[in-house]
Amino acid sequence: MDVVDDGAVDEPGVRHAPPAHGQRSGGAARVRLTLTAAALAIPLIVSSARAASAPAAVPLGRSVDGRAIEAGEVGDPAGTPILVVGCIHGNETAGVAVVRRLETLSPRGIDLWLVPVLNPDGVAAGTRGNAHSVDLNRNFPYRWRRLGGVYDSGPQPLSEPEARIAYRLIRRIHPLVSIWFHQHRDLVWASGGNRAVERRFAAVSRLAYHPLPALAGSAIDWQNHELPGTTAFAAELPAGAASPAAVDRYMRAVLAAARMALASR
Repeated sequence: MDVVDDGAVDEPGVRHAPPAHGQRSGGAARVRLTLTAAALAIPLIVSSARAASAPAAVPLGRSVDGRAIEAGEVGDPAGTPILVVGCIHGNETAGVAVVRRLETLSPRGIDLWLVPVLNPDGVAAGTRGNAHSVDLNRNFPYRWRRLGGVYDSGPQPLSEPEARIAYRLIRRIHPLVSIWFHQHRDLVWASGGNRAVERRFAAVSRLAYHPLPALAGSAIDWQNHELPGTTAFAAELPAGAASPAAVDRYMRAVLAAARMALASR
């Protein structure tokens, strides 16, 4: 559908990282990864070398309460776009640490787009929804319907600036894989896309794999419908903060899923 914006949210610019993502209100280790089918069977080796700087921030826009929403771009700007969103629900923040870990990498062949927090107002308030109490994961324009309560879908699709930011970014970069971190179900929520990619993530992350129904207005179901041939899924982490070992495991799962998707094309 065509979207008429009120101008409150800027169109995401494209700036590449140097070589060396109620009230509510970014040296790093580097990885060299060969993205071939044969590499699927080779354990990932992480370098201890430190990068000279953090990834350049790409401003995407602002939340309802005016908080900045930014992305980081790491890896190969000429590579295949992969998107990871750390937090869309403000009270589900374990994925942010995974995105921060991914920011320290430089995967070869992947243009890795990282949005640590899509819902900064919800994080500030400790709420699922944004400053309008809208569940951003019910505000996308596929099978949208009016919902209330904790799953409030907003007055219309893309009524919320945060959802519009994600919508425009995805339409712009056309990610082959998008992974959205949630909590607290301890599973991979797969409702479309390449099941082999989703199963690979589940195996490496040690999360259970569950094909589940599409949800009205969800981000992953919108992408799977809007961009055929791509894969979007939700990684539901366990409750609470993720341990350093778990963060590293989820980071490896992201890269494994990306490698599987590239090898499957």
